[in-house]
Amino acid sequence: MSTCTTLSSELSEPLAATAATAPTWLLVEQSGPWGAKALTESHLETGVGRALDAAAAGTGVRVALIRRPGRHADATPGARHEVVVAHTAPGRSWVRRLSVADPAELLALDFAALGAGDHTGFGSDHVGGPIALVCTNGRRDRCCALLGRPLAAELASAGHSEVWEVTHLGGHRFSPTMLVLPYGYAYGRLSATGAKEVLAATAAGHTVPEFSRGRSCWDRPGQAAEQAVRELTGETDAEALTLRQTDDGEGWSVEVEHADGRSWRVRVAQGVSTPARPESCGKAPATPSRMDVVAVEPR
Repeated sequence: MSTCTTLSSELSEPLAATAATAPTWLLVEQSGPWGAKALTESHLETGVGRALDAAAAGTGVRVALIRRPGRHADATPGARHEVVVAHTAPGRSWVRRLSVADPAELLALDFAALGAGDHTGFGSDHVGGPIALVCTNGRRDRCCALLGRPLAAELASAGHSEVWEVTHLGGHRFSPTMLVLPYGYAYGRLSATGAKEVLAATAAGHTVPEFSRGRSCWDRPGQAAEQAVRELTGETDAEALTLRQTDDGEGWSVEVEHADGRSWRVRVAQGVSTPARPESCGKAPATPSRMDVVAVEPR
């Protein structure tokens, strides 16, 4: 069976700079089945899902639903919902959590403050290791279900970190995909072995560039620049690099600074991936945009 993931892999489409852009994640537990637009197509009350989506728009907060790995019968939802809020900027990352009886309570949050990195006292600090979020929403793309659900189940049964299924991380053709908190790096084309390597590295404060799609706090040019410097230097410390990005109309100039004082200027241009391929199963072939690193210059 041909899938968007097999074709993307056969065409050697780069993983770098394909992570969803979100400085802050608001993750709401919602058991049961999910539709393609899960915030309004699940057991979450439709009006609440629509209001959360509207409240987050333009604030830097991305809202997604999560559930425990396993079977998801269309049964009565649980009485309470675990909520995880995470900010992923380097040097300022945090994860907070709270259990709520009604997700409508979350509409009282200051979404602009959360997007800017102020948790406003929400809940309490997450205690424990990394949190793994594996995309499994087969209603959006069959690859996420066929490849993501077995990965989430294996990681959960192996006791590797805290594991959740999540509704959408973007980039179905890179399945199985996983976002790992607290740093917010997204990963793709993971085997069980690779995913366990990522979780072990995250627990030690590192990232694994081999499988990295980028850090979600950066937009795509910044993700490309960071990956280029990591590949050049071999640096894996998750918090070692910070970025400053400018757009000159023809591309991007990204200043990448290392905590030890080194810095680089990275030139990034937008290109397209050819030949055409479906960005998701069932979609018509297209030429998705890609970020191409033109030059990396030490400063």
